[in-house]
Amino acid sequence: MYNNIMDSLKTARQVFETEIEALIKIKDNLDDNFLKIVDDIVGCEGKVIITGMGKPGHIARKMSATLASLGTPSFFLHPAEALHGDLGMVSPNDIVIVISYSGESDEITRILPNIKLIGAKLIAISGNPNSTLVRHSDYAYIFPDFSEACTLNLAPTTSTTATLVLGDALAIAASERYGFTESNYALYHPSGSLGKKLLLKVSDLMYEGKENAVVPENTTLIDAIIEMSGKVLSMVSVVDGEGKLQGILTDGDLRRLLSDKADIYHLNVCEVMTKNPCIAANDLLAIDALRMFKENTKIVMPVVDSEGRAVGAIRLQDIINAGIVI
Repeated sequence: MYNNIMDSLKTARQVFETEIEALIKIKDNLDDNFLKIVDDIVGCEGKVIITGMGKPGHIARKMSATLASLGTPSFFLHPAEALHGDLGMVSPNDIVIVISYSGESDEITRILPNIKLIGAKLIAISGNPNSTLVRHSDYAYIFPDFSEACTLNLAPTTSTTATLVLGDALAIAASERYGFTESNYALYHPSGSLGKKLLLKVSDLMYEGKENAVVPENTTLIDAIIEMSGKVLSMVSVVDGEGKLQGILTDGDLRRLLSDKADIYHLNVCEVMTKNPCIAANDLLAIDALRMFKENTKIVMPVVDSEGRAVGAIRLQDIINAGIVI
């Protein structure tokens, strides 16, 4: 049993070594055709379409997804489906990158003449410079010689890893040419943590309208308490005749009044409200509001617009629940 385990570890390490050696070899042999593909991706007026059959097809899907997430319009085209009508997705302004290490996969070779007739630029990624794929392509990136990590040297292993890394290199190099930024990334990943940090605003999370407790400054304290108790938050905003925020009353303020035995039945809300409270602008990024909450040890804040009008309220917990962290 021990020997079997050691043999498996030896095999696993050999797989790593074989694939790492291939990647180093490819890195050291990147040529002008790699740069040409980057140029064509950046200059493409249509879409960058990636296709491949079998395991290279899985890599093609991932390559397309990475390109798209880093600013290059791209989609995966299944070669078998292409033979049954999906070639209609290809236009003359597109680039079609075809992945086939042998360059002789039947599903691949059968779609090449049609891609040429459509007029799209055809780029091959292959390990066989004399293949049908390479002969039909406008140009090709050819891998240097390496062995598959499979002990039989048959199953696509090293070749798929090599293509995966090459695709990442193309996508990242192209994104740098575009000047792709964190804000761009957030735009394409609105549900990711970075997207939420860079895109989600206070106005997206605040309580507004009927959910937000607001009273005029001449309101009695009792009526302000009733308004506050009938809404979601433990805070009521006090506004002037133009709707501009004058102060707030919180349940904490109310507890202090009761503790001091104040005559709450004969007070006006403006007499006991907290003036000049910590406020959040409605166009403030939620992550910046989170920093304000933590710096001021608040759990709820009123929200105002650019004119100082009370337009809502926001809770610390709702920002945290949205998945925003510092």
